[in-house]
Amino acid sequence: QVQLVESGGGLVPPGGSLRLSCAASGFAFSTYAMTWSRQAPGKEREPIARITRGSLAMDYADSVRGRFTISRDNAKNMVYLQMNNLKPDDTGVYYCSTDDFTYLGQGTQVTVSS
Repeated sequence: QVQLVESGGGLVPPGGSLRLSCAASGFAFSTYAMTWSRQAPGKEREPIARITRGSLAMDYADSVRGRFTISRDNAKNMVYLQMNNLKPDDTGVYYCSTDDFTYLGQGTQVTVSS
């Protein structure tokens, strides 16, 4: 069956870094653009980073541009989110999905706090 499994979340102080990973299975991963979204407490889920099928283009929300980097490895069916200079406003549940949200993972919690 289709699975998207995120990992790498945790508690980190402001200014710290985390690398999220998402393992995909059960569908033709390399044929989909992929997206990382996040849902902050009390807010709706919002897309923050997108990568095309062949990694030719990446897009970012203004709130994370310059601090976060999305990447993928189609040979391993993996997508990553490197997060640097984390801020308390980055706290939330981070989700991996296909760009059209056909498939969505269960999320991983990121908490930025001192």
